[in-house]
Amino acid sequence: SYKMKVKVGVSNRHIHLNREDADILFGKDYQFHKRNDLSQKGQYACEEIVCVSTDNYSFDHVRVLGPIRDYTQVEISSDDALLLGINPPIRDSGDLSDSESVWITGPKGKIYKENCCIRATRHIHCNKSELSGHNNGDIVNATFNGQVIE
Repeated sequence: SYKMKVKVGVSNRHIHLNREDADILFGKDYQFHKRNDLSQKGQYACEEIVCVSTDNYSFDHVRVLGPIRDYTQVEISSDDALLLGINPPIRDSGDLSDSESVWITGPKGKIYKENCCIRATRHIHCNKSELSGHNNGDIVNATFNGQVIE
């Protein structure tokens, strides 16, 4: 069997915004400020945050990730979902049909965004050299500190 080592990063709650929603939340043509690069080439965490809420609970410091996307997507954990009182599906990024809806509040506006909230399918981001012997979408076994992760 083939073994490879990859850097592990855990991405808890965050949001990707489309231009239209970014304009409402932050102001027309707002330019986000990069805080740090992410492991995926071209992706970055922004200085900016929003509030994500339901009638049950709110998270005041949800990090915006860049760059701007074609769709707005909120990604949360199972524990976050319990607090918010919602049951978002476990999905790949961008698969938002019949997902959960939440309020999103920025410094300039607030929107109720339908079908935007998911729990991300567990996945590994790696570059082409790390992918050796695998293809995008392959299901792999992962071991962390000697324990198999299912």
